[in-house]
Amino acid sequence: MPYNADRPTDLSSTAHIEALAAMGVPRRYRRGALLIQEGETGDTLYIVLQGRLRAFLGDDSGKELTLGTYGPLEYVGEMSLDGGPRSANVEATEASTCSVVSRATLLTYIADHPEFALELMGRLIRRARLATESARSVALIDVYGRLVRLLNQLAGEADAQGERALRERMTHQELAQHLACSREMVSRLLKDLETGGYIAVRDRRLHLLKTLPARW
Repeated sequence: MPYNADRPTDLSSTAHIEALAAMGVPRRYRRGALLIQEGETGDTLYIVLQGRLRAFLGDDSGKELTLGTYGPLEYVGEMSLDGGPRSANVEATEASTCSVVSRATLLTYIADHPEFALELMGRLIRRARLATESARSVALIDVYGRLVRLLNQLAGEADAQGERALRERMTHQELAQHLACSREMVSRLLKDLETGGYIAVRDRRLHLLKTLPARW
C-alpha cells in the first residue's frame, strides 16, 4: 500500500488547501488523541498544520490495520461529509495542530472555487483505490510478502552502495499496524532478514542493504 500516496503534488492543490485551512478553526491534539472514531457521525474535515495523523481500522481484540499516515497540508475526514458514519479511526501519532473545517464551510468554498471539487474527487478516488489494495494485500498475500512490499514502498532512493534507507523511523509496532499482524511476527521476520544480511538498523532507521527475497 503506498505511503502518503495522496500528498498534494501541485501548487494549485496546495494553495486551495492552505486557503481552506485558513477558514477553519485551529485545534491542538496531544499524541494519542483520537480525533475521529469509526462509526460515529461527523461533518468536519481535519487539515494537518503541524504533526502527523494516522487513519486505522481496529477490532475488539485490539488488532489494527493502518490505512495511511498524514502530515502537513494533508487532510482526513472528507469521506463522512455526505452525512454518513465515519469509516475509520484517526489518531494523532505526535502532538499535532489541525484546522477543523465544517461541512458548511467546505461547501461554500467549493461553490466559490468549483475546480477544488476535482481535487477532492481525485483524493477520494485515490483513497478508495488504496483501501482496495490494502484489502487485497491482507486477503491474498502472506505477512512476509506484505512486509517486503511495505519496506520497498517506504524506502528512499539507493545510495552509492546500493542501500536504501526508510524515509522515516518506524517501530515494529507501527510496521505491524500497516500489515495487520502482531508486533512479534514483524520482529521475528526483521531479525531473520538482519541475520541474512538483507537489512541493518542504523541510527534507529532501517536500511535495505540489497534486494529482499520474494519468499522467506
